[in-house]
Amino acid sequence: YYWPAMDWPEGTMLDVYEWDTGKYLGQIPQVAHTYNVVGNMNEFQVAIGETTYGGLSQLSSQKGAIMDYGSLMYIALQRSKTAREAIKVIADLMDTYGYYSSGESFSIADPNEVWIMEMIGKGEGEKGAVWVARKIPDGYISGHANQARITTFPLDDPENCMYAEDVISFAKEKGLYEGKDKDFSFSDVYAPVDFGGARFCEIRVWSMFKDVNDNMQKHFDYVKGHINHKKEHVENTPMTKDNYATNRMPLWIKPNKKI
Repeated sequence: YYWPAMDWPEGTMLDVYEWDTGKYLGQIPQVAHTYNVVGNMNEFQVAIGETTYGGLSQLSSQKGAIMDYGSLMYIALQRSKTAREAIKVIADLMDTYGYYSSGESFSIADPNEVWIMEMIGKGEGEKGAVWVARKIPDGYISGHANQARITTFPLDDPENCMYAEDVISFAKEKGLYEGKDKDFSFSDVYAPVDFGGARFCEIRVWSMFKDVNDNMQKHFDYVKGHINHKKEHVENTPMTKDNYATNRMPLWIKPNKKI
């Protein structure tokens, strides 16, 4: 994957192909200048990685969408000087051209900050995606491995958390969530962790966490697939905070020492 920095004439269009299959999805306008990209990092040391978590099946299909997750990554790298800028580019592209893929977790880094951004489409009859992005605090580490990991998040801390304006209202309108905005959990509503999500996905994050932090054994039962709930969720009813998994791992941890 290599894109040299380029200047583009006004009116240039960019062909978008699905990253997984090579299927042609459509065209979007090119920007005046794109940055040098080698692999998954650009000339400003913005780097993006991903894992797919899928999420609710009814949100995985969106007719006419152009932006798949791979295209979002590599187009953002060509157009962003910082991690924050990459998040905005990705969000704007999904809003404008629709989101073609299922639920995704992105790691987005620059020399000064690291963010996790999680997104899922709005399903048939809707356009775009809902998403949340959280900044990893200095001195901490995080990870994701094919299971959505952002749960509740601050609604009034733009320095450390960004999100789609309708990430909560959309869930309420679709009958996916019932409760206060402050109690809304992205993962528990849009991609609840089940046995497989814990045993085959979260356990890989735990395996990394336990190598750098001595306090991870308490989460071993969870990553073996034993998920606790205050109240079991009834299918086809809105999720509430009482239905959330109560024994999940934290989104980030502090290592015993610098890595």
